Amino acid sequence: MKKERDPTPAEFERMLDWLAADREAAGRIYESIRTRLVKIFVSRGCFDAEDLADEVIDRVAVGLHKIIDTYEGDRALYFYGFVQYVYLEYRRPNPPAKASPPVTPPDELEREDECLQQCMEPLPVDERQLVLRYHRYEKRAKINERKRMASELGLTLSGLRTRIHRICLPLEKCLRKCLEQQL
Repeated sequence: MKKERDPTPAEFERMLDWLAADREAAGRIYESIRTRLVKIFVSRGCFDAEDLADEVIDRVAVGLHKIIDTYEGDRALYFYGFVQYVYLEYRRPNPPAKASPPVTPPDELEREDECLQQCMEPLPVDERQLVLRYHRYEKRAKINERKRMASELGLTLSGLRTRIHRICLPLEKCLRKCLEQQL
């Protein structure tokens, strides 16, 4: 499935403001919508239901500027309108491989690793550990670990995702800049 771009922090904040003026109310609405999206994808047999729900939310946040002034009605319904598109992309078979996938040269992997270490170094230890733990597992283990993390931090899964997103945005910029400088 083609991954749309992640929303900027400003786009994400705009979406929350659109859901409700009060931040706590917006958070509850957001969590309710996300939970419903996950249930919809689970009912359709999608293994990556949480990731697909996040993709729907990301697409709404990125494109919200197009309808924010004219949309009328239940805002949750706008999110649900994206479900079918994301689901169809998820179900679309991957195009046949043209040849064996390109192998990243060892020196490029070393550069990426050096840049990642360099960019993570200024992070506080607790944030660094949080990011590493968040990205450690795959599939069911990933979901279970993230639930544990959210519980330990006293956050919802959505709150955990938002915290990680805020930590990773400057990290991604630093990584891009570092890799560009090494070319």
